[in-house]
Amino acid sequence: MFVTYDAGKVDVAVIGAGHAGIEAGLAAARLGCSVVVFTINLDAVGNCPCNPSIGGTAKGHLVREIDALGGEMGKTADACMLQSRMLNLGKGPAVHSLRAQIDRNAYSKMMKHKLELCENLSLRQAEIVDLTREDGVWLAVTRMGAVYRASTVILATGTFLGGKIFIGDVSYESGPDGMFPAAFLPNSLEKLGISLRRFKTGTPARVLRSSIDFSKLEEQKGDEPVIPFSYDTMEKLENKAVCHVSWTNDRTKQVILKNIHRSPLYSGSIEGIGPRYCPSIEDKVVRFPEKPRHQLFIEPCGLDTEEMYLQGMSSSLPEDVQIAFYHTILGLEQAQIMRSAYAIEYDCCDPLQLNSSLEFRNFPGLYGAGQFNGSSGYEEAAAQGLIAGINAARKVQKKPPVLLDRAGSYIGTLIDDLVTKGVADPYRMMTSRSEYRLVLRQDNADERLTPLGREIGLIPDDRWRRFSEKQRQKEEELKRVKSTVFPPSEALNAILVSHETSPVSTGIRLSELLKRPQITYADLEEIDLERPNYDKAVFENVEIELKYEGYILRQKADIEEMRRLERKTLPEEIDYHEIRGLRLEAVEKLNRVRPENIGQAGRISGVSPADISVLLIWLMGKGREKIN
Repeated sequence: MFVTYDAGKVDVAVIGAGHAGIEAGLAAARLGCSVVVFTINLDAVGNCPCNPSIGGTAKGHLVREIDALGGEMGKTADACMLQSRMLNLGKGPAVHSLRAQIDRNAYSKMMKHKLELCENLSLRQAEIVDLTREDGVWLAVTRMGAVYRASTVILATGTFLGGKIFIGDVSYESGPDGMFPAAFLPNSLEKLGISLRRFKTGTPARVLRSSIDFSKLEEQKGDEPVIPFSYDTMEKLENKAVCHVSWTNDRTKQVILKNIHRSPLYSGSIEGIGPRYCPSIEDKVVRFPEKPRHQLFIEPCGLDTEEMYLQGMSSSLPEDVQIAFYHTILGLEQAQIMRSAYAIEYDCCDPLQLNSSLEFRNFPGLYGAGQFNGSSGYEEAAAQGLIAGINAARKVQKKPPVLLDRAGSYIGTLIDDLVTKGVADPYRMMTSRSEYRLVLRQDNADERLTPLGREIGLIPDDRWRRFSEKQRQKEEELKRVKSTVFPPSEALNAILVSHETSPVSTGIRLSELLKRPQITYADLEEIDLERPNYDKAVFENVEIELKYEGYILRQKADIEEMRRLERKTLPEEIDYHEIRGLRLEAVEKLNRVRPENIGQAGRISGVSPADISVLLIWLMGKGREKIN
């Protein structure tokens, strides 16, 4: 007989202490709620089971937004940074994205310590095996029989939920990095009525540093000066490590193709759907047969370990095949594998069951975050965890939820995509997913979201003072560049001609010079003698806004139209079968997704502009009924 005991009552219970669970727990506790965070293993708090890095294309935007709202990922990534690079500098500012190689063990230890020190928060090693709801209270039961009563629960289970490892013909139940899986909770969630599906992801091998011939590899150094993720990071950061680049070749390809039948991806052993934008090396070889080679990055896992991560080389092929194809790669001919590559299959929910607050529509007080919601990536997980933690706390405190829209943040885009469109494979954030990316740049994340973070209660006084001063400086600088006029001079024209732009014969405003694509603040330093001593970020904001002013104004007009439609809310109890004129596909999709407003309805796949017109007419009729 399974004996249970009452372990007490909390406001918020967080199941999982990965990147989603950490942000959820810290946010809810900092907002004054009593919180318990459960993890299967205390040594796995904040673990990075795949790549030892934070940020990247579009993901860097998410980290900046998490930080701007008062989250923790950016600060900890800065503190554990080994190498930092700004990606996509050859393109426009909308897609510039920060990526940092981090010390994964230091990151995990630091995040664990932050949870341990957080007021109102209890960190507990325990596996939750059952979740039920009685009399408006959630009951979370541990494998040891402890029953925690919670007003709200956040499911942030990562890849642990029903986790199963695959390496060739070998498969076994496991979480990432050899941890125990959450084997019992999936049955409990299905009994509750939550729809689950199987996804999969994978990770490359880790190899011994001394077994790599670095003399054959291309060096990839970090950027100088280092730009931090967090607006709280005041100290100067330094690159501490160098990464390296190599390539696969025809021999690699032949080894993989010869053994492709031994891959569980192609033998039918794996049921779960894998990430579209992060395929395994065997997937790359099969899907892109015309490509003669594929790039890989050799990255350190930390300062106090000899493990090296092979970015771009995830695989589920048997161990002997892994050794064979890794040894075909330049610099890795004698590589010694310390951890074999593997694929992991896991349970996650259909995010169409959630609303924009990340609360389950049919289960009040139950929230989903991270890979449990069908996304992939540390940054996507942390972003959802932060919002779920904020909204769970606000529900306890009887406050309205915080709902981020697509026009205000990448976090809002991420959540809207999940809960409106659903996912067919693990969702990865990309800049192309946002139709407003010129407005949603990483350089202005603080301007967009710090006032909201302050309103919520996660931005302390000193941070708010620094933000307010930066905004004051930006406004002053905008006034200065628009009022400063440079007369024609040899010095000015020499600068202009040297940068292949037209010289001037009359006075010209500084703002007009900065609008020229060829000219930057740095180019004008010798003649701009009245320039104030502001932080570089202030000038970056001003220059981008001037250069892209016309495009930004057009996007802001699009945003206003989108928000006009978002303000037209749809009743929760509506039955779309009763609205005449809607197509059958639209009725089916609208009843399934339950959009909160007209704007969200228009983004549902299968709902046409004609259907939206029908809904608008129906809403107008409902309004007349209320007036009458």
